[in-house]
Amino acid sequence: MYTPITVRDLSKRAPHSPRDRNAGFAIASRAIDKCRASLAGTLGEYHFDCPLDNMLFSFKGITGEQFKTAVQNSKSDEDVGTWLLVSGTPKTPVEVTAWSEQMEADSMMKNPEKRAYFVEACTKLGLNPETSSTFDWLEADDRASFPGKTA
Repeated sequence: MYTPITVRDLSKRAPHSPRDRNAGFAIASRAIDKCRASLAGTLGEYHFDCPLDNMLFSFKGITGEQFKTAVQNSKSDEDVGTWLLVSGTPKTPVEVTAWSEQMEADSMMKNPEKRAYFVEACTKLGLNPETSSTFDWLEADDRASFPGKTA
């Protein structure tokens, strides 16, 4: 499948869910959206090369600048996925799947430095922080910020 480049105006619409995978990588589709919006000046309240994006970049052994260059040189979302597969630290499909599944299940509740923030943020959105993943919280925050305009 070939997906033409679409630049989302993230001041009007949320980026992809962090669960949406590109070449098997969680976070990648969201990072692509934020990178393109950053380049276009339509990032809104979002941040590219943030701690979430850096989880992907660290896993692959790349930098935000390298990722940005790949996005700038791509003709499609799939091009970026192909670049991720061959760049940085080599990862097997099994490693990519395991990492992506771990990212989906992870929660800031496990991090003592982020726990209080996560509890407060989840509570504001009506989520139970004890049972919510970081991705659950991000998706709920996107829905609250852009009702009817996510994904």
